[in-house]
Amino acid sequence: MGIPSFFSWLVGKYPKIVGTIIDVYSASSSEDEEEEKEEKEEEEGEEEEVEEEDDDEEDEDEEEEIIYDNLYLDMNEIIHKCFRLNNGLVYNWFFAYLDRLFRMVRPRRLLYLAVDGVAPMSKMTKLQQRYFKTAKYRADSEAEAILLTEIFRAQGKEVMPRDTYELQNPVVKMPGTEFMEKISAALEYFIHERLNTDPEWKDIKVILSDANVPGEGEHKIMSFIRAQRSMENYDPNTRHCLHGHDADLIMLALASHEVHISILREFDNPNGRIPARFYQFVDIWVLREYLELEMKTPGCKQDTERLIDDFIFICFLTGNDFIPRIPSLEINEFAVDLLIEVYKTTFNKMGGYMVNTDKIKDKYGVYLEVTRLEKFFHELSLCEEKILLKRYELQEKLLHKIQGEAAVNEWAKGEDRGEKKTSFAQHFFYPVETSLERDSDDVVRENTRELWRTVSDIFCNKDDLFKNGACKQDKIRPGWKSRFYREKLGAETSKEVGRLQTEMVQKYLEGLCWMLQCYFSEVPSWTWCYPFYYAPFASDFKCLSRFNISFTMDKPLRPFDQLMAVLPPQKNVLSCALPKCYSKLMGCEESKIQMSYPTEFEIDPDGKRFLSQGIAKLPFIDKELLLSATKMVEKDLTEDEMARNNARQERIFLRNSQSLANTAAFVATISDNAQKKLWIDTSEIGGWFSPDEKEVQSSALRKNKVQHAWSWIRDPDMTVSAMFFNPEAVKPISRLLDNVIVPDKTITEADIRKRPLWHTYPGPRPRPPHVTHRPETQWRASTPATPREEHKLAGEGWLGRGRGSAAAATADTQQIGPSGYGRGSQGVQMAQSRGGRFDGGDEWAGGGGGGGTVKRPETEARPVGLWARGGGRRGSGPARAR
Repeated sequence: MGIPSFFSWLVGKYPKIVGTIIDVYSASSSEDEEEEKEEKEEEEGEEEEVEEEDDDEEDEDEEEEIIYDNLYLDMNEIIHKCFRLNNGLVYNWFFAYLDRLFRMVRPRRLLYLAVDGVAPMSKMTKLQQRYFKTAKYRADSEAEAILLTEIFRAQGKEVMPRDTYELQNPVVKMPGTEFMEKISAALEYFIHERLNTDPEWKDIKVILSDANVPGEGEHKIMSFIRAQRSMENYDPNTRHCLHGHDADLIMLALASHEVHISILREFDNPNGRIPARFYQFVDIWVLREYLELEMKTPGCKQDTERLIDDFIFICFLTGNDFIPRIPSLEINEFAVDLLIEVYKTTFNKMGGYMVNTDKIKDKYGVYLEVTRLEKFFHELSLCEEKILLKRYELQEKLLHKIQGEAAVNEWAKGEDRGEKKTSFAQHFFYPVETSLERDSDDVVRENTRELWRTVSDIFCNKDDLFKNGACKQDKIRPGWKSRFYREKLGAETSKEVGRLQTEMVQKYLEGLCWMLQCYFSEVPSWTWCYPFYYAPFASDFKCLSRFNISFTMDKPLRPFDQLMAVLPPQKNVLSCALPKCYSKLMGCEESKIQMSYPTEFEIDPDGKRFLSQGIAKLPFIDKELLLSATKMVEKDLTEDEMARNNARQERIFLRNSQSLANTAAFVATISDNAQKKLWIDTSEIGGWFSPDEKEVQSSALRKNKVQHAWSWIRDPDMTVSAMFFNPEAVKPISRLLDNVIVPDKTITEADIRKRPLWHTYPGPRPRPPHVTHRPETQWRASTPATPREEHKLAGEGWLGRGRGSAAAATADTQQIGPSGYGRGSQGVQMAQSRGGRFDGGDEWAGGGGGGGTVKRPETEARPVGLWARGGGRRGSGPARAR
């Protein structure tokens, strides 16, 4: 889930943070891989008697090829990607995917596998919204599909029954389900197999944090990194690589104040004939350079680390998994640009920074300067009404345009085709001739595809509120704020409005403090949540010093309790996730929590075009009521179900040849007088280790469950394992560590793209600046021109809206992205003409009528994302260039 649209904004604003590489382990490179494997086996067979100088040279080469020490995988994205069908090969695909990532990064020390565990209750409210809306959509689509099937068969068109796969239901991939228990066992098998057989893994320590370890995957990863950098023997130049798709992983990486962090993200190549995999590396040290230049206030000497902390904090206001966004802040409207500009404008007025993470452990929230925050909100509120008014005007224009186009299409279809349709599905159905012959299998499959395409069209139309005419816009006129609280939240009198504003501001302020602790330290309360569907307005944040903010540390919910808190009552959802004794509580009339599971509920579009983006008004989770109900049925759980419902501890695995394996913590059994926990602090890893007998026994149970799929471990088994505990009560270090080697800076003031604020210009895109001097251009016809075409300077357009085409690239030019509005298109060289898009303060280079060209100065590219074949002693594979 993360932060919607944040990554797109980040890459558009700071493009040099990203480097892209192609996956050299795709099918097209399988032959090269086999050759490298053979070369590697030959090298291992040779004697390694070399002189000391040669060893030093090889070590230097190895360091150049292998950058990363630790690799961290946020597993849930990988699990959702690999497990979509009930196929016997899905586990092979799963393991192959993990192997691909490992070989791509080639960590030297540690592999950390983090599966999402039980989330804080503030995240559960978002999960509840998602699952209830998804279940409603599926139920409605199934009903339409049944009706369409009858219509198809009445006209002689046979269709196949829909195959339902358990893995298609996302709830099976939540903590506590049988499927996630199998995933934990599969990961243990994978770790054992690779440590026993793969030479690349012989020096690797593997930490497994499965779905029964509380916390979301990315937060467990960052808790580990924060704990390690607080250790006395921690190497400050450890290089970390994090794999995950959530944008908040970038925020968490910034909050760690580690320099040497990269985030590996995957996307599909849209241009290749073969669907090759591409990967993006987001370099955090480059983003830090951008923010250092972007956030600084002229004439002030500022601390870069505290500027980054404040940047993370103000980005909370755009919304995330835990609290809703401020109504006037939308990332697609460049809200982060506005927040940065307001911050720089008010920095001196505020008197300094808003966040002091050195005091993040303070009980009463003094790590947030609320008087400075109040001044920030006041400055932000000055443009609030302008933003809301412009948003309304643009939506009105788009609505009228779409409705006008729909009216034209309806008129073109002619008069009504027949009697009134009785369902929405029939509205999309047009009669066809009946086939007298029996449909072949191919025809049946095509009919089935046609049926589900029709169902998809139906719900796309229902989801688009602009097209179906269900959009209701509230004009921004005097009294809009009071009307918002009255219509959205039910406040009738001005006194009720004032009381509601105060309560919402206090809870939202609590949410900001909660997230600061969660991002910079640890979860301060597992059961806190923001108890409103909407956020207050920026102009509501007044007199903030009157609020006392504090949290009471408590325990996370159990996996089954979380499932009860977020799942809808549909039987097809519950059957694959919850034990029967729990699922009965949802439908039993005598149950205390039966009212928490409505089958019909209101969805407020909240100004969005698509209904699926709206807010489902569901009952908020009542923790005390929920726990009291589930406690009554715990006794009915089986032994396996009780094991799935318990919290576990992280486990560490390594080969018995490593020096750490000789410590007492890795002994399989312990005597009564043996030390329960052993403290270990090395340059590679530090924390508490324990050979917990209960975990060893439960691990044996999980081995038996997957024995039918794999031979569990090879004989002899060269792996050892123990429980791993992060150091307790770690105080975050919100600065660069001593002796850290900071990379040379590559970002300059020229790389900072300046663009006007969204509310200061009409239209969705800014107008081009007035050009007083037209640069010298070189015109070239895009196609062989006739005299008539030469007169118009016309050719075939590229991605623009009309005539003209850009010239081909030359050696002294640089490509610019496609134009959006002018006629013709822009390419590598472009004329100063109509059209184009705002490009971060650069000159307007439009794609005018003739597809003309203009030379632009060549800039030196930073060598990010370059990849080469590895040739070091560690074997084949790609190595990221420095």
